[in-house]
Amino acid sequence: MNIFSIMTNLRLQDILDILFLTVVAYYFYIWFWGTKAFKALVGLLALGIIYTISKFFGLFLTTWVFQIFWQVLVILLIILFQSEIRQVLERVNPLQMIGLHSFPRKADWISDLVEAAFFLAKRKIGALIIIERTDRVEELITGGVPLDTEPISEVLTSFFQKNSPLHDGALVIQKGRVARVACYLPLSSAEKLPKEWGTRHRAALGLSERCDAWVIVVSEERGEVSLAREGQMFSVEDPEKLTKFVLEAIKPLKPPKTTLWTRVYSLVMNRWILKVGTLGLVCVIWMLLAWQQNFEVILRVPLETKNLSAKMEILRPVKPWIRIIVQGLRRDASTLDESNVHARINLSRASAGKRSYSITRNQIVLPNDRVRVVRIEPSKVEFELREKP
Repeated sequence: MNIFSIMTNLRLQDILDILFLTVVAYYFYIWFWGTKAFKALVGLLALGIIYTISKFFGLFLTTWVFQIFWQVLVILLIILFQSEIRQVLERVNPLQMIGLHSFPRKADWISDLVEAAFFLAKRKIGALIIIERTDRVEELITGGVPLDTEPISEVLTSFFQKNSPLHDGALVIQKGRVARVACYLPLSSAEKLPKEWGTRHRAALGLSERCDAWVIVVSEERGEVSLAREGQMFSVEDPEKLTKFVLEAIKPLKPPKTTLWTRVYSLVMNRWILKVGTLGLVCVIWMLLAWQQNFEVILRVPLETKNLSAKMEILRPVKPWIRIIVQGLRRDASTLDESNVHARINLSRASAGKRSYSITRNQIVLPNDRVRVVRIEPSKVEFELREKP
């Protein structure tokens, strides 16, 4: 495979193809990071690279096995990771992307939530309260009892009392109402977490790693209030800070107005190492696959004449050119240029006057038989000849 030839024949659609796949791969990494599906994606990528290399080196049996294996694997991945796939599809929902996701308009319940959290902390009663945002948490939590009630202070505190049958687990607030109680959350698989963190903190962190929900944690041992979001834990020292957090959760803060250059710079430089690495990986995969892509090359080559009688001369055209379109695998077609593609016409029977000659595929000389001519323009060339004086 001539990599240099492929690079020099990059088209606009090839560049757009690479950039689009880079964006998709980058966001897939961001969305799936920390989930069970991430390791499966890494394994799938490794298998894809092995399959491509096998096909490149002509390993027939290995390629055949992988082709059968892919058909079963895709179905298994859809079944095993349907919840993660559903979340990704919800993330790319166009209505949500343009800001049509509905958040609760009334925030009267926030004061009750804050009051209940610090009431429980003061009495060292453990609690987990999930504030659902854009991502649905139903697919990530297990168990629980569905409810539909207002999150007033008395109701919230009663759920987490030790004599309550629903105190073990988390409470979900959805669109300003208590939607489910006694839920179990996925634990965080992160390492080197503080030793003082118990199961509640690990559960809150685990959920925040997998979706955009914010989780309020009340520690039973220390009587402290914390908030988990985006895979990070924040300590909440007073009710005012918790109120600010909850308001931000249900009414996301509008980003400050910035210049176009600032936004572009932030878009490029934010996590730039990850973005460059993703671009490099996509380029390598694209190069491995590009060699077997059907490809068309448009060449403008001179029309060479041969066997012209020494008594005849060409008046016009003096230096004829034709345009040919050649098709083949990219590894072969990308190496074509004027130096290895020739068009020759036999003028052994030419006589004085104007004569039209057809240009056929047989008159085009190609470097190998793996490429073929699909079009010649013009298909006829008119020569005007005369006898030399």
